Amino acid sequence: MGLNATPSAERLHIGFFGARNAGKSSVVNAVTGQQMSVVSEVKGTTTDPVTKSMELLPLGPVVIIDTPGFDDRGELGELRVKRTRQILNRADCAVLVVDGTVGLSEADREMIHLFKQKSIPYLIAFNKQDISTPAELPEGAVAVSAKTGEGIEELKNRIGGLVRTDGPSVRLVGDMIQPGETVVLVIPIDSSAPKGRLILPQQQAIRDILESGASALVTRETELADTLKKLKEPPALVVTDSQAFKLVDAVTPKEVPLTSFSILMARYKGFLAQAVEGVAAIDRLQDGDTVLISEGCTHHRQCEDIGTVKIPNWLRKYTEKELQIETSSGLGFPDDLSKYRLIIHCGGCMLNGREMVDRQKCAADAGIPFTNYGITIAYVNGILRRSLGIFPELLAMLPKE
Repeated sequence: MGLNATPSAERLHIGFFGARNAGKSSVVNAVTGQQMSVVSEVKGTTTDPVTKSMELLPLGPVVIIDTPGFDDRGELGELRVKRTRQILNRADCAVLVVDGTVGLSEADREMIHLFKQKSIPYLIAFNKQDISTPAELPEGAVAVSAKTGEGIEELKNRIGGLVRTDGPSVRLVGDMIQPGETVVLVIPIDSSAPKGRLILPQQQAIRDILESGASALVTRETELADTLKKLKEPPALVVTDSQAFKLVDAVTPKEVPLTSFSILMARYKGFLAQAVEGVAAIDRLQDGDTVLISEGCTHHRQCEDIGTVKIPNWLRKYTEKELQIETSSGLGFPDDLSKYRLIIHCGGCMLNGREMVDRQKCAADAGIPFTNYGITIAYVNGILRRSLGIFPELLAMLPKE
C-alpha cells in the first residue's frame, strides 16, 4: 500500500451478489473498467470473493467485492455460499445482479430478504438487457448489459447514491483536543512491533492530531517520564498502547488525561459503549468458561503476542480461574457464539465499521458480553475509570467506587 493509499478499513465496501450465471462478474468488470474477475459461460466461475480497491465517484475510495454465486450446490457450493453471506457482514451497500432473461429467482428474493434483515442499502441490476425481452422492472432496479455497456454509467451513479457521505465525519482523537495543544503518544518498540513502521491506529492518531492544529509528541514508554519532564506545560492528553497501560498510568501525572489507542479505536468503530458495558463480565467468569479473543488482522504470532499470550495471562491472574481461551483472526469470526461467556475483540483497525458493529450485534443477539483489548487491559489493571475520563458519559456506566 502506497503512502497515499486509503486503508481498506477506511473505504466503503460495495458487495456484488447474484446467482450463478447472472453475469455478476461481468457487471463488476464493467463497473470497475477492468478485468477484476474471470468470466465464463460455465456456472460458478467465481469460487471465492474477489476484492478490488478503487475510486468510484461520487463515493470516493471504495472496495468492490465480487462474490461467488449464492445458489451454488454441493459441499463446496455450501462453503462458497457461506463465504458470500460473510461478505454481508462488511458490506456498506449491495448490488444484486439478476439474469434479465430469467427474472427474479427464489434465491434472489432470499438475498433481498437478507439485505433488509441486515439493513444494507441495495439496488437490483437486471443484466443481459441486450438479449432479454424488455419487461417492467421492480421499483428502483436498473437495466444493464455488461456486454454492451448499456446502463453501466447509470448503475455507477445509483451506487453512488446508496450511501450518504455528507454526514458528520467521525474523528479518532481530533475532536477532543484544541489547536496548539500537545498530545503525547506512547508507542512501545518491542518484538511485536512491525519492523520499520507504525501500526494503523498510531498513524491515524498522528494525522488526526496534526489536522486539528495540535502537536503530536511520540515516545516509548521507557522515555515517557523524561519526555513529560521536558514539557513546559502538561500535555492535553496521553495516548498509549494498551500493553503499556500499567507503566504509563504510574508515570503520567493523575491530572493529565490518559487513554489508549485501542479505546479510541473502539469509539471510532462505533462499539465503545458496548465494550465498557461488556467488560464487567470478567468478574462473572468461572472455572471452565470459554473466552473468545478475536483480532481483525492476521499476523505472525510472537512469543509475547497480546491476543494469544498476554491477555489470557492477565485474565487468568485477575480472575484466578481456569479459563479456556479460543482465538480468531482476520475475517474468520465464529457463526455460533453460544459456547462463549465473553468475547474480547481488538480495536478493529483492519475491519470496516460495519463489520465491527455486526460482530458486536451478533454477540448481543446471542446474549454474549462483548468488550475490547484496551478496555479489558485497563479493567484488570484497575485503571478503567481513569482511561475513560475523557468520556464522561461512559463513566456513568461504571459502578461507583
